[in-house]
Amino acid sequence: MPRASGYLCRDGEETFFEDRFNVADLWCSHVIDGRWTDDDGRLFMLSTLREPPVYVDVEADVHQVSTRTAYESSVKCPEWRDKRRLVDAIAALSPIEIAEKGARPRQMPRGFKDVRYWQGTNETAIVCALLPEDDRVWRLAIWTLSEGDDFSEMLKKFEDEVFDRKFKLPAAKLETVKGERELLRRDARHSVSAYREWRVTDADEFSVLDSTGTSRDFVVTLTNDLKNMRALYAKTLPTGISTSNSLAVARIYGSRDDYLDALEVEGLTNMNWTAAYWAPSRRELVASIREGDTEELLRTVRHEAFHQYLSYATAFISVSPWLNEGYAQYFEHGMDSTFKATADEIDAYAKLLPPLLIMDYPEFYSGSDAERLLKYRLAETITVFIEKGAPLVRFQPFAKVKENYFKVLIKTQDMRLATAAAFPNRDFLDYFVNEWKRYWKNK
Repeated sequence: MPRASGYLCRDGEETFFEDRFNVADLWCSHVIDGRWTDDDGRLFMLSTLREPPVYVDVEADVHQVSTRTAYESSVKCPEWRDKRRLVDAIAALSPIEIAEKGARPRQMPRGFKDVRYWQGTNETAIVCALLPEDDRVWRLAIWTLSEGDDFSEMLKKFEDEVFDRKFKLPAAKLETVKGERELLRRDARHSVSAYREWRVTDADEFSVLDSTGTSRDFVVTLTNDLKNMRALYAKTLPTGISTSNSLAVARIYGSRDDYLDALEVEGLTNMNWTAAYWAPSRRELVASIREGDTEELLRTVRHEAFHQYLSYATAFISVSPWLNEGYAQYFEHGMDSTFKATADEIDAYAKLLPPLLIMDYPEFYSGSDAERLLKYRLAETITVFIEKGAPLVRFQPFAKVKENYFKVLIKTQDMRLATAAAFPNRDFLDYFVNEWKRYWKNK
């Protein structure tokens, strides 16, 4: 999926979230229909050519952004008579510099109005533009070869496959839909439409893409669970920001190796031990499923799906780790906690709460595994107390902790100022910690 940047927007009294996407990514996600790699590292890519916006430079990785709706109205398919626009589109996708003029094959293959090769004398890749009969939209097939390949032999194999009458080109037009959410849903479907092993399951605010094969029942369960959990997240932590145009995309790999490849692409190889992660720049919740671990995966997905919800619900403003990780743990564990400690341990842990509340992410994630685990557990105990213990305190002095936090977070975009608003003075914080101790000692 294309990379996105979140924007906090206002329309009168309404505050809402809007995504704007990397334009080069949007273009690539629309034109690339599929990519396949063989065991020898050869990459085959099939595309439907659309005119690149004038400000797209794929090689330079230009980061101009646009909403999907605005982008949608700016892109056209180059018609077969317009060679300049055609060449621009091919050049933007080709892994090698293309020739100034495409070369036609000696004999035009059946089923095609025009075929042109653009690789020139460079024999490391085959770059072939195809115009089917009775069509005005060009397709592009690129085969990047391996070292040592005989070009003539590989060209014959390419033509045997691509020009075979059984070879099916994808539909030239993307489904016409309106609205940011439905455009994103359409593009999520397009990202897997060329691959037989992938399926799509839709809900109102979700699209779940999966290659799990026989795990269809689990995917339906997951889709329904995500829908219910998202409603629960919003009820528990309303932020005042409308996310009605957003869509939560979950991509579930049936292969552990494919999941690890996705981690590598995102530069997250330090997370190889995980079963799921939230990729904020791609707006995807990514997971893998292994036989026998569906309950564990559901818990993990609930954790990551909360991060996904909170990202949208705060317009990607950074949220304090005590709240972000604490509530993610809270929902993962079924809105309860397995936390157990002696009275003396609770007294000792209570001294750690004030510094925990003002930690940023490097501080929260630092230390040994045991130290990080304790921070997660304490953050969870804070959220459990806010939800279950604080309402029992006489006169409910902590009733507006969450409301005050998000009000200041949205206004200042500063998570420390938000925490300061939630716990406005030392007396208030001491009172909170003392009631926290009382709650956990009586559990």
